[in-house]
Amino acid sequence: MLSIARGLMSRPKILLLDEPSLGLAPLLVKEIFKELKRINQEGVTILLVEQNAKQALNISHRGYVLQTGRIVLEGSSRELLEKEEVVRSYLGETKASREDLKDRTR
Repeated sequence: MLSIARGLMSRPKILLLDEPSLGLAPLLVKEIFKELKRINQEGVTILLVEQNAKQALNISHRGYVLQTGRIVLEGSSRELLEKEEVVRSYLGETKASREDLKDRTR
């Protein structure tokens, strides 16, 4: 949170973040993502690199999936949440849990 606050002190138009949830307890991860969503809603563009794909896609507008440094999938966050390949490979979910997730994001 301190690093994010320091980055916001200069009132940037874009905030670049690399793994802001790394090593944090689940409750803190939830809080970080809640704040990132709020910061974005206040007009700051955020470029987020994050391995927690589910959390990142739930707060983002657009996503890119990288494998060995190359973009292999891209699209709106909603599109990526619905792609079977993303669900199976990166979200570790079943089709039933994905349907539940889609219902919550509508």
